[in-house]
Amino acid sequence: MQTGLHFWNYSVPGAPAALPTVIAETARVAEAGGFDQFTVMDHWFQMEAMAPASEPMLEAYTTLGFVAAQTSRMRLGPLVVGVTYRHPGLLVKTATTLDVLSGGRSMLGIGAAWYEREHHGLGVPYPAISERFERLEETLQIAGQMWSDDDGPFEGTHYRLAETLGQPKPVSAPHPPIMIGGKGERKTLRLAAQYAQIVNLTTSDPDEVAHLLDVLRGHCDRLGTDYDAIEKTVIAGASDPFAPSFTGQMSRLADLGVTMVVLGVRPPDPLGWTTRLVDEVVPALAAL
Repeated sequence: MQTGLHFWNYSVPGAPAALPTVIAETARVAEAGGFDQFTVMDHWFQMEAMAPASEPMLEAYTTLGFVAAQTSRMRLGPLVVGVTYRHPGLLVKTATTLDVLSGGRSMLGIGAAWYEREHHGLGVPYPAISERFERLEETLQIAGQMWSDDDGPFEGTHYRLAETLGQPKPVSAPHPPIMIGGKGERKTLRLAAQYAQIVNLTTSDPDEVAHLLDVLRGHCDRLGTDYDAIEKTVIAGASDPFAPSFTGQMSRLADLGVTMVVLGVRPPDPLGWTTRLVDEVVPALAAL
């Protein structure tokens, strides 16, 4: 079982001046300790369910570029981009830039967006959920076209691009993997089956994961895509990774085909938390 580290909280002592050092040291410890992926949230305000919206929040891709310069092996990406925050052509250009400058380590995690307060707060349009999913699918199509040899126009319902020109092309072959996160059975998992190379389920309960993977397999069968080619990952946000039962829970997920669990840092000491994960959790999961 591989492990990913999710850096979601920037409320550290001495912030904001301390943030560059804390992020860099945390990323370096994670990579040296066996983590295979480093992700950040794509939000403008902190999530109110976790902490006050006014707590520090850094822009995702700027942070990932900084982390790329501190590391050499881990896969890097947002968990996940809100489709409403950036024009699709510019988003693909940004993800490609990260891929080139990181030596092929970029991953495009993307979802339909949900945080209404930060949209209204910063003046970003917030369409209905049905339209957000339509925009998500068009963005996935634009990414595929920009990462191909077709630099012609794209004509969608919501987006129209006169040229899908994207140079340089990614270093990743054939392109940075697309990850779709969530657990919506009708739309999210259908899009994952059709467009994604990675799915990230926002649960680590083995029974729920088993059900969601069955749904994903059904979408793949109907669409004619390869279920086995999709990397299955979960985020264990609600689980205690130091609990005696955690390794057994992850073993059940491994039996279902899950190959990576994403573990979040904890405030106010993400470096200390990551060091403890490296010492006590990562080796046990790697042995599964």
